[in-house]
Amino acid sequence: MTHIPMNQNLKPILSCLILFFFFFNFQTGISQQISKEEMLFLTAEWQGERFEDGRPKVSDDLIERMKLVTHEEAWAVMNGAGYKYQYAEGWQIINPDSVLVGRAVTATFTPGRPDIHKAIDDRGKSEGKKGQNVWPVDVLVQGDVYVADQFGIHVGGPTIGDNVANAIYAKSGNGIVYDGAVRDIVGLKELGGFTSFFTSYHPSHHNQRGDLNTMLIGINRPTRIRQVTVMAGDVVLGRDGAVSFIPPHLAEKVVVTSEIVRLRDMFGHERIRAGVYTAGQIDTRWAEDIERDFSSWLNEHIDELPVPKEQIQEILKTRTW
Repeated sequence: MTHIPMNQNLKPILSCLILFFFFFNFQTGISQQISKEEMLFLTAEWQGERFEDGRPKVSDDLIERMKLVTHEEAWAVMNGAGYKYQYAEGWQIINPDSVLVGRAVTATFTPGRPDIHKAIDDRGKSEGKKGQNVWPVDVLVQGDVYVADQFGIHVGGPTIGDNVANAIYAKSGNGIVYDGAVRDIVGLKELGGFTSFFTSYHPSHHNQRGDLNTMLIGINRPTRIRQVTVMAGDVVLGRDGAVSFIPPHLAEKVVVTSEIVRLRDMFGHERIRAGVYTAGQIDTRWAEDIERDFSSWLNEHIDELPVPKEQIQEILKTRTW
């Protein structure tokens, strides 16, 4: 074989490249968490602020305003944008009269398999981590919602009891969306703001007597909750027995659409009660004279309506009558 001498100037560059690829490949698997590069790749539609790990960060203002959005309003916007499977129902609920809103941190569990579980566990232990069920909790910050695919497992499935729930609540100020069984239900209900959606309750544990019933295969990777594909950074809207998962790049449109619908409903109901218009006139595409009346009504009530004044002014700017 002919030996081709390497240019001495290339050696340092190649060494750096080798170290880079080794480091990159290692980083992508640490504690099952998605790499920042992959996060950016999968959430390219989002052009706003991000967390350090690349997760989309929908603004606190939009998160707060999202609390008044209904599933019908969110569904209409997402369906119109081609997102057909963002709504999941059929949950057991803690605090059913409250609304759960926040940015998703996702966790994906699968049925336990000793060899893979051991490999994942050993890597976690090398980083000083214990108990796979709490690794996703370490990622949470205030305003997050812990969203876990526990593949609906019931007996031997719970990875969340009152201790883990207290940690989740302390870090996020929110509850959970959990497709599986929880345990210590009495303790969970004692957490006043722990509004949560879960599949079932069972007093067993996911690693009862050493049985490896579940294992964590991903943090902040795309995960499945019922028929929904959920991505880290999605806005979680849990209310009225169901949960919608709103892609971050659609969050503002969902909120603004909801606010416009809310204002139009207030105006329409008021005018129907006053006998100005009939239900038939309001419950169809409005005539131009009604639209002009609506704009005037917005100006007259701008300081007393349940939508930020600045948002109403934006609505009025875009109107042409």
